[in-house]
Amino acid sequence: MNPEQLVTKRVKEAVESLYGVTPDGSLFQTQATRKEFEGDITAVMFPLLKISKKTPEQTGEEIGKFILNDCDEIESYNVVKGFLNIKLSGSYWMDAFKLIYAADDWGQQESSGKTVMVEFSSPNTNKPLHLGHIRNNLLGLSVARLLEANGDKVIKVNLVNDRGIHICKSMIAWQKSGLNETPQSSAVKGDHLVGKYYVAFNNILKEQAEIIKKSGVSAEEAERSAPILKEAQNMLVKWEKGDKEVVDLWRTMNGWVYEGFEKTYNRLGVSFEKTYYESQTYLLGKALVNEGLEKGVFYKKVDGSVWCDLTSDGLDEKLLLRSDGTSVYMTQDLGTAHQRFSEYNLNEHIYVVGNEQNYHFQVLKFLLKKLGYQWYNSIYHLSYGMVELPEGRMKSREGTVVDADDLIENMVSTARETSMELGKLESMNNEDKESLYEILGLGALKYFIIKVDPKKTMLFDPKESIDFNGNTGPFIQYTHTRIRSILRKAAEQNLLAEVTDALLNDKEREIVKILNVFPEKIREAAKEHSPALVANYAYELAKEFNQYYHEVSILKEEDSRVKVQRLVLIDTISKVLRKAMGILGITLPERM
Repeated sequence: MNPEQLVTKRVKEAVESLYGVTPDGSLFQTQATRKEFEGDITAVMFPLLKISKKTPEQTGEEIGKFILNDCDEIESYNVVKGFLNIKLSGSYWMDAFKLIYAADDWGQQESSGKTVMVEFSSPNTNKPLHLGHIRNNLLGLSVARLLEANGDKVIKVNLVNDRGIHICKSMIAWQKSGLNETPQSSAVKGDHLVGKYYVAFNNILKEQAEIIKKSGVSAEEAERSAPILKEAQNMLVKWEKGDKEVVDLWRTMNGWVYEGFEKTYNRLGVSFEKTYYESQTYLLGKALVNEGLEKGVFYKKVDGSVWCDLTSDGLDEKLLLRSDGTSVYMTQDLGTAHQRFSEYNLNEHIYVVGNEQNYHFQVLKFLLKKLGYQWYNSIYHLSYGMVELPEGRMKSREGTVVDADDLIENMVSTARETSMELGKLESMNNEDKESLYEILGLGALKYFIIKVDPKKTMLFDPKESIDFNGNTGPFIQYTHTRIRSILRKAAEQNLLAEVTDALLNDKEREIVKILNVFPEKIREAAKEHSPALVANYAYELAKEFNQYYHEVSILKEEDSRVKVQRLVLIDTISKVLRKAMGILGITLPERM
């Protein structure tokens, strides 16, 4: 029974005994006691006043005195206005400590029986992954692992946008100026190579548009009239008709991109159970549009285009099929959603997509609801804010994005420089050092991005993220290595960690309280789809250990019972830190 359940139970018993009333469960409100007051759990008295017919202070005193006399798990209480602060006994926290230590995988929830699909990454094949993609991938991966820790069966999927005008732009530019360049011939990573030609296309487009503008047309009209854009549009038509030369080049250049993506995914630790390709799914959904027409949910205009009128729902009219019968993104999303729910019998489908697509997913759910699919409400859009840099926003077509591979390499280099400045790794050989720089650099990157609530726009500062002090990945990693170092020294002294009858001091009780809430923190984070809650939990636990480490002696403690029990405590801290950071995809090293 967790602390809040225990206090709720005891307060209920007190009310029944003192006032002769069996109250409704909604009247019992508990919360963790605020740090400025003494206690572990606070019971709110105000909802109970209609039963007690007394002041909040009198009610709190009566209930507090009753449960103190009637419950061995309660050590003391105090009343502050309408709040009854209850301090649990040392025996309660010792029992909790034993339970945590005995658990094989503390925090891991039993199987929920739910199947959840998480779609994330979803890159275009005309450019390499960038900083925005990194946030998407790290959020998607950590949400998937969080749900697995919550007992769900999770299917991670990727929908690659591998068709359309964007890839044709890169293809046209490569044909015009590539001179048969390949990743092998130029030793350039495939996605970077294709991205180079996407930027080259836009440079040519600008040049041509500037010339056309001199004839007196607007900048927008000049760009639409540029010969290179028309060539790209013609190439797209040929691709859709299956022109062999175009399709072969498309497959070749996309193949370069896939190889490049895979290298980046591997370095980030990202993987998928299934990858979908838009070239194979873009025709899905047409059957659902016809179904909607038959049901009278959708309607056809004079030009043959198909729409859904959502104005009565506070939205607008949504195009589903163009007049020439071709699909739009919404049509495809209707089709893929239907396909996935049919194939996997999903309980939830999470789309990890930036907040600029909020309206799209709002409309998607409305359309599915109108079509009569009851699972429409099982779709969840994990809407996240953009990542910005001190110098401002990024622009792909101008080549001003922060490339994912460059950023990762920069993080590893920063970890190397910082570690050398601090002199922390002087005793390690070069191979182990390089491996550790990778772990630290990626840990800093992942933690800095994940610790921010997904809904918020964030400012990414690489230098700040690598700091060994403060709320950073390296701080938690260093905390873990400090614990492992103590445990290695204990093993060298033949000390065996074990729970004894030694009483927990106040600081140890505080640590056990933090350890005790970890399962609830996982449940809360999973419900909110927010791995940031787990990240900041790990920081609080690491911070609490560091304070404890500076306040007490562990290996030099004279009382052998206290010494071996403290080894159990810090070993448990390290296990919970590994579990929490593992959910975030972050490795905690054994040595630093």
